[in-house]
Amino acid sequence: MTCELCHETATGYLCVRHAQQLAHRLGELPVLYAEVGECLVPRRSSWGNIVATRAAAGPRSPIDEDVLDTVNLARASEVMRSWRIDVQRVRWPQHAAPAPADLAADCRWLAMELSWVVASYPGTGDLAREVQELERQARTIVGDPAPRPQRIGTCVAVTGDGAVCGAVISRLPGQTRLACRWCGYVYATEQDWLLLLHFQTKEPA
Repeated sequence: MTCELCHETATGYLCVRHAQQLAHRLGELPVLYAEVGECLVPRRSSWGNIVATRAAAGPRSPIDEDVLDTVNLARASEVMRSWRIDVQRVRWPQHAAPAPADLAADCRWLAMELSWVVASYPGTGDLAREVQELERQARTIVGDPAPRPQRIGTCVAVTGDGAVCGAVISRLPGQTRLACRWCGYVYATEQDWLLLLHFQTKEPA
C-alpha cells in the first residue's frame, strides 16, 4: 500500500509521518476551535480587567459574518461527528450511531481508534485532509502557533455532596467565561473570578 497523502510506501492508508500528524491534529482541534470562538466574538473584558464594559453601539456588526459562517465550533463539531459516525459504521455495522458528544469527545474517540482507522478504514485519506483543512481554517483566525491554555488554579465550586471540586482550571488567553470540566460550574461574572482568585492556595513568602 501507499500513503494516500504522499504516496510513499506504507503499511496502511497513511505513512507513519502522516498518521502521527493526524493524531496530533485530532488533539489540537478542540483547543483551536475554543480559541476561534474567543476571537470571533467581541470580548467584553479581559483577565486583567474583569469588569464588563458596554460595547459601542452602531449598525455595523463587529463580527466578520462570512468567516463566522464557515469557521466556527459548530461546523467543526458537525464535520468531526460525521467522521466518527462513519468510522463506527464501518468498524461496527451492528452498532447504533454514537450518542451526541462535543468536538473534544469525537476527536478523542477518533484518536483512540486511529490505529484501526489507518490500517483498515478506506476513508482515512479524506479524513486526514479534512482535519488538516479544519486546522488550517482555524489558524487563519487564531494565528500560528495557536495560544495554549494557561493554568489559573483549582475549581472552588462546592459540589452536591458539600465538597470543594478542586479540579484544575485552565483558560485560553483573553477567555473570560469557562466551565469546569469536572463539575460543570461556570465562571462568568466578576464575582466568580474574584472568588476563584481569593481561594487559591497562596505560595509561601
